[in-house]
Amino acid sequence: MYYVYLHRSIAHPDQTYIGYTQNLKNRMTYHNHGQSPHTAKFKPWELVTYLAFKDKSKALSFERHLKSHSEKAFANKRFW
Repeated sequence: MYYVYLHRSIAHPDQTYIGYTQNLKNRMTYHNHGQSPHTAKFKPWELVTYLAFKDKSKALSFERHLKSHSEKAFANKRFW
């Protein structure tokens, strides 16, 4: 399975992140141990939601879609 996940900083709740992974548990550990330069300064993180896909290309496409300028408003209204 392929996952698109949304998580929020516990220490800085206004900071959110959208990502993609094949192993959700390991990815959350990765972010919470400061191994990502994009998320290290806002750790710890909590998982808000995730979506599972069988198809890798569909998961990556959905992640890009959520990160696009027009869809950030949608994500902010529906997920956060």
